[in-house]
Amino acid sequence: MEKREIGNSGLKVYPLAFGGNVFGWTIDERESFKILDAFVDAGLDFIDTADVYAKWVPGNKGGESETIIGNWLKKSGKRDKVIIATKVGKPMGDGKKGLSRKYITQAVESSLKRLQTDYIDLYQSHDDDKDTPLLETLETFTDLIKQGKVRAIGASNYDGIRLKEALQVSKDNGLASYECLQPEYNLYSREYYEKELESVCRERNVGVISYYSLASGFLTGKYRSENDLSQSSRGTGVKNFLTPRGYKILAGLDKIAAEFNSTPAGVALAWIMARPGITAPIASATNLKQLDDLVKSTQLKLTSGAIDLLNIASSYSN
Repeated sequence: MEKREIGNSGLKVYPLAFGGNVFGWTIDERESFKILDAFVDAGLDFIDTADVYAKWVPGNKGGESETIIGNWLKKSGKRDKVIIATKVGKPMGDGKKGLSRKYITQAVESSLKRLQTDYIDLYQSHDDDKDTPLLETLETFTDLIKQGKVRAIGASNYDGIRLKEALQVSKDNGLASYECLQPEYNLYSREYYEKELESVCRERNVGVISYYSLASGFLTGKYRSENDLSQSSRGTGVKNFLTPRGYKILAGLDKIAAEFNSTPAGVALAWIMARPGITAPIASATNLKQLDDLVKSTQLKLTSGAIDLLNIASSYSN
């Protein structure tokens, strides 16, 4: 398992990011600590979160995931063993949102406090803010890097045109540049990334950290009919994947998983990792068995034949 550099940032990570959206949502602090310890003990090092996680849970206000990670960092003393990525920009209530200088400057201090750290390895724009000039946003991020509060920056949910614009603004003004993009990308949801974003990222050496890498759990094979949707709180988001094409993808995953003595989830993640230009998919686990499947995916080297089979199974023309 070799590390991959996030763009040109100098930050190198193993090719799997743990998705911290589950912290404070589907697992509590105690279970989160177990998962984080096991993740690092398995030799992995990349943890992705956001200030807004898990605001959607009744009674939460946002910041719960960062707080749990911060408490774990303090208790475990493992800050130097991990790369922490978080995000800014999604609505946090009371007008707290966007990518203005005023708001980013405020939000980064809140994230640093919750994470109980002096610096954020990768600070990402969670959404494109078209009400704030790109120059203002990128100047602010550059200042944070100069202050030592952030090591590198990235973007999430930018389209190809805006990403190119942002990269050009950085180049023209000698500013820090987005070193990575977080798009939705998985075996089921391929088209937008591959048509609109992949060429930009590869031409500009922008790293790619995919989210929904397991299509909200559908690609684990856990949900095979509408009767299965009640198995977890994420089940309601899976119904749209129960299509003829979705079932073809599951059949392909089952076949390759049996051939490689793996699991559908492991194969689905290995397929993303094998895609040229990908830095790391993001995936989450809520127990140690699920985490073990994720860890094993980093050691799974799919053959070209296996990749071809999955590409055909997930083709939109079938």
